[in-house]
Amino acid sequence: MPRRIPTRVLLLLGALAMTAACGSSPADSAPSSDGRSRAGGNDTGTQVDLTRLKGVNIVSESSADRSCPWATSYPDVPGADAMTAAMKKDVEMRLAGFLGEDLGGPANCGGATESEGPELNVSFSFLVASGDVLGVRLATVDRTSNADGLGTKVYWYDGAAKKHRPSPGLIADDSRDAFVAALKKRLEKREGVIPDTITALDEQESRDSYLDDMAFTADGDLKVDFNRGTVGVPAAGRISVTLPGATVTPWLSDFGSRAQRQTTDPDDKLDLGATHTPAPTVAAQPHPGEDTTDCSKVKCIALTFDDGPAAPETGTLLKYLAQYKARATFFVVGQNVAAHPDIVRAEMKSGHEIANHSWNHPVLTNLTPAQVRSQLERTNAAIKTATGQEPTLFRPPYGAIDDKVRAATSLSPALWDVDTLDWKFHDPAKVAQTAISQAEPNDVVLVHDIHPTSVAAIPEVLRTLTARGYHFVTVSHLRATL
Repeated sequence: MPRRIPTRVLLLLGALAMTAACGSSPADSAPSSDGRSRAGGNDTGTQVDLTRLKGVNIVSESSADRSCPWATSYPDVPGADAMTAAMKKDVEMRLAGFLGEDLGGPANCGGATESEGPELNVSFSFLVASGDVLGVRLATVDRTSNADGLGTKVYWYDGAAKKHRPSPGLIADDSRDAFVAALKKRLEKREGVIPDTITALDEQESRDSYLDDMAFTADGDLKVDFNRGTVGVPAAGRISVTLPGATVTPWLSDFGSRAQRQTTDPDDKLDLGATHTPAPTVAAQPHPGEDTTDCSKVKCIALTFDDGPAAPETGTLLKYLAQYKARATFFVVGQNVAAHPDIVRAEMKSGHEIANHSWNHPVLTNLTPAQVRSQLERTNAAIKTATGQEPTLFRPPYGAIDDKVRAATSLSPALWDVDTLDWKFHDPAKVAQTAISQAEPNDVVLVHDIHPTSVAAIPEVLRTLTARGYHFVTVSHLRATL
């Protein structure tokens, strides 16, 4: 993608999006019975109130390289260090495999080409966060995979024992055989299931790898999900088996019983025995007041920050911006907004613009219209819950946009003129120099507030460009005054 996109083109794209979005229906992304969106893909959902998870940190990393797009995220919950370490290890292995680094070579997106649409996206959803039980599902879309590319895995944490529990740990050791026998009986009746794979469930090693996505429904039933091609032919798709609570309850381990109970009748809070104090809430900074800047008469810059909110990086960034009475636009990721609504409120109260950057950072052009709508509408809802206002702008991850994406939303797309490449070079001096040397009047500058090194670069950017006569405005203000 060319580095510089003229502002007049951005304005035209916005107008096109506003007129092309007629006919989208929220019903296309209605949640299914297990809490996920029918939009499919890696568009996972959650019914857990994340604001109760004090001190939670969303560990996010991403590339802005359109030819090799990847984004990963998983939660770090105080007290669940062992589970966080397990997720971190698996995510890093997934990313290394996608890039080809597991083979000792350079990053190559697993050998795929841009025309094949390579992409890796790892997102998360909370299944249970109550009492001394934490359950998280990671959903991975790898478009270099030979199957459908979608894989899921559930991670459990036992706060009482202070241990990470794989899904098979929900079942008592002396009941595993009975549980597997009941599972096999259900699978035998399913069309497309391969008999040899059912037999493999008798082996301990296969059990641990096949039974890695097990969770309870709101009624206490146990649902086991198998990735496509695991126990059945690929054409059969993902296969799920649900065992009734009355059947499975006698087989549950002590932890499994607690996980079932906390799913069906959750406590008011999560207590994993964390020894450290959660991070303080991010406070709003002094509002700079009404912006009367006329960007047709003075030099303006629109600083934009993607992929947040992040704690504590975004809070530090707000302080830097306040020192120069600078406004910015935050393109936030929905799953992070759900975890940190207080930070998004602080952004708005500090005079900044909040905009949509999808729910979990997929390549929108790889999705169906229903999936695109789900990604953007869920994020809109999270932003409105946090701030009371819905956004008017969205930034497609990686800048990937086409007519299908434009037609799926009434939001106006906003790309950028200057990419600081901060996702690639974690060097404050280099990031600052790129922004300062490349920025021209009325440019939109791309930075990511999930990186401490990027936030550390902002004071130099503000100081230098202010001295050169630039005014820092939001994207919407820039558009409105040109």
